[in-house]
Amino acid sequence: MLACTYAEKGKFALTQKPEPVLHGPRDAVVRVTLSSICTSDLHIRSGAVPRAVPGVTVGHEFVGIVEKAGGQVKHVRPGDRVAVNVETFCGECFFCKNGWVNNCTHPEGGWSIGCRIDGGQAQFARIPLADTNLVRIPDGVSDEQALFTGDLLSTGYWAAGIANIRRGDIVLIIGGGPTGYCTALCVLLHAPARVIVCEKNAVRREFFRKHLPQAETVSPEEALPLLRRAEHGGADAVIEAAGTKESFRLAWECARPNATVVIVAMYEEAQTLPLPEMYGKNLVFKTGGVDGCDCEKIMALIAAGKLDATPLITHRFPLEQIGTAYDLFSSGREGVMKVAVIP
Repeated sequence: MLACTYAEKGKFALTQKPEPVLHGPRDAVVRVTLSSICTSDLHIRSGAVPRAVPGVTVGHEFVGIVEKAGGQVKHVRPGDRVAVNVETFCGECFFCKNGWVNNCTHPEGGWSIGCRIDGGQAQFARIPLADTNLVRIPDGVSDEQALFTGDLLSTGYWAAGIANIRRGDIVLIIGGGPTGYCTALCVLLHAPARVIVCEKNAVRREFFRKHLPQAETVSPEEALPLLRRAEHGGADAVIEAAGTKESFRLAWECARPNATVVIVAMYEEAQTLPLPEMYGKNLVFKTGGVDGCDCEKIMALIAAGKLDATPLITHRFPLEQIGTAYDLFSSGREGVMKVAVIP
């Protein structure tokens, strides 16, 4: 089968690999029907993810059809259309029982797919712990509607959930890319008074105005003066989804005293909290990788028409042209937001 693999630092390659087989009774094999490229894949390619294994098939945003299922798999069966979670988790360890599935202690738990074990930028993928890692796609929900369930929408749903958003709050989202868009969709479920998206790229600000007019859009230069004029001197919650030194600083600067700042961006360099400048703001910081254990809820919201991330798919490529897709996605040309890859 064709698979996009992490050849070495700085290089992905389209190669031929054997089709995957079941490794155990809790595994499933999925025939991939649609996948996508994530910024995290670019981090792998650049060498910024040390745990990524050279030779691994990359890709963790994908949907497909169950081809095979192990004897202990109870919740899905061959023929089911499914979305795949960015994380594999056992549901049994201390961290899983507390909802912290990103830290699952199973040998293939956490962010494994497309990083430590073969992922979905291929024609087939083996899914360990299939009962917790696959969610059925209901009739009436298309592959494109379901594509971002396991990662982008899970990230947005998780970020909004831990940001302590109350009805009537002001929420600032820094970064108007795909993560910021899905985060805004999920923040709106909490009925804040205002959702403000800060994005330096004018094309992306226009994308939000067109597809998500419920959110205000501002440039980084406008954000701090705007928030300082707010009733309590800043945003009640800030979600940082851009991942730069400047956006990291802007996040705490725009927060009101005693606000919550959630960091969901993946950084390639260490950031510093200037504690003397922050003293007295009494901020709560929450950081880390998504705990992607709410896919069933997200899929139900998609089916009910309450979450729709399909506008993000701005370009489509066959798997044979994934090199061109990566070039476009990493360049940001042509207003690209997300690329759908069709095996």
